[in-house]
Amino acid sequence: MEKTAKITFCGGTGSVTGANFLLEVDGKKILIDCGLTQGMNLADNINWDPFPYESKEIDILFITHAHVDHLGRVPKLLHEGFRGKIYSTKPTKSLALPMLLDTTGILCKNTDLGLDKIYTEENVKLALSLWEGFDYHQKLTITPDLEVSFLNAGHILGSAMIKFVYNGKSILFTGDLGNSPSMILPDTEKITGIDYLIMESVYGDRNHESKDDRRKFLEATIEDNYKRKGTLVIPVFSLERSQELLFELNNLVENKRVPVMPIFLDSPLAIRLTEVFKQYKSYLNENAQHAMKSDKYLFDFPGLHNTLKSEESKMINDVPNPKIVIAGSGMSTGGRIVHHERHYLPDPNNTLLLTGYQVVGSPGRLIQEGLKTVRITGEDVIIRAHIVTILGYSGHKDSDGLLSFVEDTQETVKKVFVVMGEPKSAMFLVQKLRDNLGIDASAPELGQSIVLPC
Repeated sequence: MEKTAKITFCGGTGSVTGANFLLEVDGKKILIDCGLTQGMNLADNINWDPFPYESKEIDILFITHAHVDHLGRVPKLLHEGFRGKIYSTKPTKSLALPMLLDTTGILCKNTDLGLDKIYTEENVKLALSLWEGFDYHQKLTITPDLEVSFLNAGHILGSAMIKFVYNGKSILFTGDLGNSPSMILPDTEKITGIDYLIMESVYGDRNHESKDDRRKFLEATIEDNYKRKGTLVIPVFSLERSQELLFELNNLVENKRVPVMPIFLDSPLAIRLTEVFKQYKSYLNENAQHAMKSDKYLFDFPGLHNTLKSEESKMINDVPNPKIVIAGSGMSTGGRIVHHERHYLPDPNNTLLLTGYQVVGSPGRLIQEGLKTVRITGEDVIIRAHIVTILGYSGHKDSDGLLSFVEDTQETVKKVFVVMGEPKSAMFLVQKLRDNLGIDASAPELGQSIVLPC
């Protein structure tokens, strides 16, 4: 009798965020990621709809990496009765605690939807008690016919592709794929011999600037802002983009490529996460490891100020220009960045630099698209500041990078399922895989189930 594996796409389709996939094999129910769907807010209301499966029946939850659009609904899963195992790499487990506590601190204030009962510190502690961390390439035997391992995705510290080998057939969930080469991380591993591939498509229809170009753009943006005696405001994701940007600024300042001025990292979460990076030096690339030997701190240089307390954050306004303010969140959906945007966006001498993906409907996307007035923290804010976008600092592979990634396994891959992208981006990548590699590729719909012969 032929063995089969069933995949149900419970989230992460038609959208970049909300990754949630159910794999059913050998009587086991296995989830890959359980993330928040994000748009205008940290969490859209769709997140509180019932899961399309019984949480109590899930045996194992695999987490690809520690961004909230991949693990942010773990407290909801626990609230609804999940008591299985949670598996990830070791750095992902360490990063999960501050990420989940930060998310809990924000969402627990929503009592109207009962989120105060879901997003509790007790649920975060419960999650960590069920959680086990593994090394890359460490083999886990789930059933006699099912073996699992983690491959390096190169997206953020500890990010992994999850490889299932069932009855000799391999099924790979990519999670998010890194924009290699990275300043601080090893490259995404090359994959070969894969039968079924479930892959992201954030930039499926676009390419980034080169690494040299992005550095020149950043340098020019800083110098332009300095000449105008303005404030350069940079919304960042607290995990990875903050650290990569600081590493780049460290090089520019120490090599005297930009003028010395006050630079504020105004993100308590990013500051806490940076400490985790120091614990896992061996997971960084050789350049970053070398920098950590020669510098007392990897993310510390003349002019850099870490502002943990809210009083320190408010005092940034009093510091004379020119200056740089780096704060979360990356899509301006919350966090300290919104207060800086409200304060600095109306002044034409200032600059807003967007370095990461801006999801449809988010304030960051609206600003990027050229709106002259955006509602921030309940106020209409007029935008007169310069708006600059540098895509090269994205943590995701671009369109050509995604194609090249699949090309390595084109001889064996039978089907590619394109997920975690806006519809236009996903369909563009589907067509590109069909036309360039002759691969059977498709973009599944939300709730669709597919049975794979194994």
